[in-house]
Amino acid sequence: MPRYAPEPPFSHGNPPKVAVLLVNLGTPDAPTPQAVRRYLREFLSDPSVVELPRILWLPILHCYVLRTRPKKSAERYAQVWMGDGPPLKVHTARQATLLRGYLGERTRFPLVTDYAMRYGHPSIPEKLAELKAQNCDRILMVPLYPQYSTSATGSALTQVFASLSHARNMPALRTVRNFHDHPGYISALAQNVRDYWMKTGRPDKLVMSFHGVPRFTLDRGDPYHCECQKTARLLAETLVLKPEQYVISFQSRFGRAEWLRPYTAEVLAQFGRQNLGRVDVVCPGFVSDCLETLEEIAIEGKTVFLQAGGKDFHYIPCLNERNDWVHALTDIVASELQGWLAAPPPEALEASRMRAMAMGASH
Repeated sequence: MPRYAPEPPFSHGNPPKVAVLLVNLGTPDAPTPQAVRRYLREFLSDPSVVELPRILWLPILHCYVLRTRPKKSAERYAQVWMGDGPPLKVHTARQATLLRGYLGERTRFPLVTDYAMRYGHPSIPEKLAELKAQNCDRILMVPLYPQYSTSATGSALTQVFASLSHARNMPALRTVRNFHDHPGYISALAQNVRDYWMKTGRPDKLVMSFHGVPRFTLDRGDPYHCECQKTARLLAETLVLKPEQYVISFQSRFGRAEWLRPYTAEVLAQFGRQNLGRVDVVCPGFVSDCLETLEEIAIEGKTVFLQAGGKDFHYIPCLNERNDWVHALTDIVASELQGWLAAPPPEALEASRMRAMAMGASH
């Protein structure tokens, strides 16, 4: 296998471009067992996601998980599938489109703005190849995970670095590590909750549910738990909530190992047994609605709460395409692009092309 991938055709005088690549987790191509199996195979084969020794985990994955889980997961996906496709992909694509427009208004600089998925399509390697073909020599990668974790942001960064390691002409690369405490992100989160409460009233308890990770990752130095706690604290302060008015929890546990506690399902069952009149759940670790919010929380979480004796359950949607959130994302991106947005004058490009042709270049 060649050490380097083929480079796209190069034209002297063609100005290099700056690209912004949003990256999200990924989704199956269809709500079918076959598509879900392909997606889970890629997702659960990632050593950043499952840190068990490969010799132990891969037989379990292929002999049990991929034979039993896809059918049930496909049924869950089918419950939330949108007319345009899977919700995570639909919202991420819309965010990329809006970001392109907002950046264009703010910078007046031609930028290539696109999105990729860590698992599934469009993949990170596919999009990086497309950006290089468009003569993008500077790429800002923006993982859409507010809080950093090894299994999410870290995995996406690892794949970007691995893909670019095969590039003979490697572009400059910048990355956004996190934005868990960015003022614009916190403000958008808070206003999203306020807007919902303005329409429906306030709950007896607000549950802030974050995606879970194994407990041992905290002991090994992963900052995710601490960043979730800070996001929740800042959100509660902005909403002027007392400690007894909200709780932090973690969802999406997988396997038998201990994960970050308390578990969202257990919290909702406990509140149900306490006969709370109303519980609202918001998911500040997701900027786009997806299976984990629309099905696991809005459907399964509601069932757990009501069956345990709760009275009224509300799921507060993610930020999705809210203007304040996309403006905050634009602020984050614009800050990271500083120093990259100075275009060479046209005469400099023409002079460069003429010098190249004088030295024997064909175009």
